[in-house]
Amino acid sequence: MKGLADKPNDIVELLEGGVTLEDVIDGHIYEQALVEKSAFVVGDLGALMRQHACWQSIVPQLQPYYPVKCNSSPVVLQVLASLGLGFVCTNKAEMNLALDHGVSPENIILSGVCKQLAHIKHAAKNNIQYLVCENEAELAKISRLHHSAKLLLQLTTDAHAAETSMAFGSSLKSCRHLLEVAKDQGVQVVGVTFTIPSSCSDLQQAYTHALSDARCVFDMGVDLGFNLNILDIGGGFTGSEFQLRQVESAVRPLLDAYFPPLSGVQVLAQPGTFYVASAFSLAVNVIGKKMVTCHWDSLTQGDNNEDTEFLYYMNEGVYGPFSCKLLGNSIAAPSVHKHVLCAEETAYPSSLCGPSLDDLDQVVERCLLPELSVGDWLLFSNMGAYSLEESICLSDSHQLPIYYTVSTSDWYEMQEAGVALDSTMKNVSMVHYRIGLFFTFRNDFVSSKNSGPSSDDVCNKMDDSMEMEPRPPPQHVWVGFCFPDLKIKIWFTKCTIDLSHALHRSLVDSRVNPVSFQHNAFLSVGDLKK
Repeated sequence: MKGLADKPNDIVELLEGGVTLEDVIDGHIYEQALVEKSAFVVGDLGALMRQHACWQSIVPQLQPYYPVKCNSSPVVLQVLASLGLGFVCTNKAEMNLALDHGVSPENIILSGVCKQLAHIKHAAKNNIQYLVCENEAELAKISRLHHSAKLLLQLTTDAHAAETSMAFGSSLKSCRHLLEVAKDQGVQVVGVTFTIPSSCSDLQQAYTHALSDARCVFDMGVDLGFNLNILDIGGGFTGSEFQLRQVESAVRPLLDAYFPPLSGVQVLAQPGTFYVASAFSLAVNVIGKKMVTCHWDSLTQGDNNEDTEFLYYMNEGVYGPFSCKLLGNSIAAPSVHKHVLCAEETAYPSSLCGPSLDDLDQVVERCLLPELSVGDWLLFSNMGAYSLEESICLSDSHQLPIYYTVSTSDWYEMQEAGVALDSTMKNVSMVHYRIGLFFTFRNDFVSSKNSGPSSDDVCNKMDDSMEMEPRPPPQHVWVGFCFPDLKIKIWFTKCTIDLSHALHRSLVDSRVNPVSFQHNAFLSVGDLKK
C-alpha cells in the first residue's frame, strides 16, 4: 500500500444497522459489475483492534513494534500509533510516515541490513536514536554520521540461517568484536535483536538458542562497560492465536530465566503480519477460462482414466497483489463470491493464474473449486501483509482501490482505546455507510405510462401504482434508486445504457447524496442488500 499517504482523502465507512463486511464486499462487487470489473481491497479496522487485544492478553510482557514495510497504509499506521505501538522503519519514507502520525522518535527503530547514508543522516536529524547494526561497515557509517545513535546488535540465529541463502546478523563471536569496536569509537550499544522465522518447526529449540546467545551478548556488553537494556525478539508471528500461544509458551520461561523483570530489560517484538494480515481481503474477477483434460494409464490393464481440470485467469497476478508468491510464499485457495458448495456439487482441480500469460504468473496451483464462469468473483482473505505493499512497485496498472470499514461496536472500542481517526488525521474522513438499492431495468420492462421522466430529470418520483409490462428491447434503460434511510421509495430516470453507468459512477465517486445535498450520511447507491 505504498504511496497511500499522498492520497488526498481516505474514506473509512462506519457500518451501522446490522451492515456486515460481506454487505460491503457485495456492494462493491455490484458496482464493479456495472463498470470495468477491477479488483479491489476491503480493510476491516476492527480486525486491528481484535488482534491488538489478542496480543495484550497472551503476551503482555512483549512491547509490540510494528514494521512499517509490512503495510504502510496511513489509516493502519494511525490506528496502531494511537494504540501505543512502536515502529520499525527501513528507510527515510517510512520514518517520515511514522513521525507524521505522531510517533515519538524514541519509539522508532531504524532497521535494515545496509542503510543508505541519507537514511542515517535523516534519523540523526529527527532524533531517531535506535538503529540496528550487524557488521563493522555499518558501525563505521553510523559512528561517522549519527553521534547520538544507540545500537541494537543484530544476532544471527540457526533457524533464520537455515531459511535464507544469505548470511543475516552477526555470530556470537562477531558480536564480541563489534562491541569492542563500538567502545573504541564511542558508540553506545543498548541492546540485541534477532528473528525466528514463522516457518520454524521447533520454536522451543530456536528460542532457547537465540535467547541464550542474547544473554551472552548482554554479559559481554556489561564486561565492556555498556548498559544493555533492550531485547528485541523480532517477528515471525503469523497472525494465528494458536501460533502466538506456542511462541508464548516457548519464550516465557526463557525470559524469566535469562531476562527476569527485575533485570530492567525491555523486551520488544515485531508483529507485522500478526496485526494486519487478517484485516484485508482482496476481490478479483475471473477474466478467462480453459478446460484441461488429463489422461493417464491405470494400474489395471485396459483401463484409461481421465480427469477434468480448469485453468482460470484473473485480473490480478504475481506482478500485482500476489507478488509474495515470487518470494516462495504460498497463496491460500480463495472462496467463490456468493457460492455455497453443496454436498452433491462437483469440485474440480483448478489453477489460478494472473493476466500476464507469463509462466511465473501462477497464483494458486491445483485447488478444489466448483466450475466457474468468466465474470465470477473470487475472494482472497488474509491479504494485508506485504503483498499489497509490493504490488504498487511491480504492477503497471493503477493502484487497487481500498475501502476501509469499521463497525459501530469496533469504533466505540477504538475510541475508548484513544483512536480518533476522524479528528486526528487530515487525510481520513469518517462517513456513515448505508444500504441503498440500485435498479437497472434493461431490456425486460418499461413504463406502461407515456415515456416516463427524461434523462435530465433525475429526481422525478415514480408513482406507486405505476404498472410494468414486457416490451421489446428499447434503446434506453430505466435506472432507479431506493433510499430507505430517507423514507424515499424509488426515484427513476430514463437514460441510455452508457449514461446509466456514468451516472452510477459519478454518484459513487462524488459520495454525494443525489436527493438531498444536506444529508450528511454517505449513501453508496451501488450497494445492493442481498
